[in-house]
Amino acid sequence: MSVEETTEEQAEAPAESVDEQEEVSPAPEQADEEEAQETEGKEQAQSDIENAEAAEDTEAAEDDSSSRVKPTLTDEELDKVADTAIETLRSILGYFDAGDATIDEYEGEEGELILDVVGADLAVLIGRYGKTLDALQFLIASMVNKQIGFRYPIVIDIEGYRNRRRQKLESMARSSAQRCIKSRSDVRMRPMTPYERRIIHIILRNEHRVFTESEGEEPNRSVVIRLDEG
Repeated sequence: MSVEETTEEQAEAPAESVDEQEEVSPAPEQADEEEAQETEGKEQAQSDIENAEAAEDTEAAEDDSSSRVKPTLTDEELDKVADTAIETLRSILGYFDAGDATIDEYEGEEGELILDVVGADLAVLIGRYGKTLDALQFLIASMVNKQIGFRYPIVIDIEGYRNRRRQKLESMARSSAQRCIKSRSDVRMRPMTPYERRIIHIILRNEHRVFTESEGEEPNRSVVIRLDEG
């Protein structure tokens, strides 16, 4: 309730005694405990993201070139997936003082659910080349899939970072493919995150003059573009 909405009864209410005020005021020990719990929660969230980063690298390294099949769901089931994903994402954002941030929801080109967090300073959750963001996405997807009982493609974005990054990756992929065609030799791209590699595979999968493969071990796994002579 705002100051303007304060009622006359509240304004005329007698002031509390010193003893009453002392009774309702949080004890220093309690305040310290609450602050410690909040700090512990944030540290745990950061730890979960770091663990997810390692798990995502391991899983994606097995086969990051294949397209993930999106299950066919009813509108009601789709709403459940979206609501569960948003609720899970907010629970993590809460540890970074961004629980009230706006989350834009829309469908991606591959039919994936995209949740874009806007209106919050969360650069710390993007990380270098978006690696922390990839880990956050893997963590959220794992938590949601466990709750709904099946795998559904979910993409987490922050202030449109992924969209801007995808445009750069598309330019790099097409330029590298042209070099491969002209030189008639393999072109190895720089090491990328599992999410970025999937984007490269998707962008070039309809380019019939070349094909792509992922080679190497994490964190130095990269996409190799090869001439399709078939």
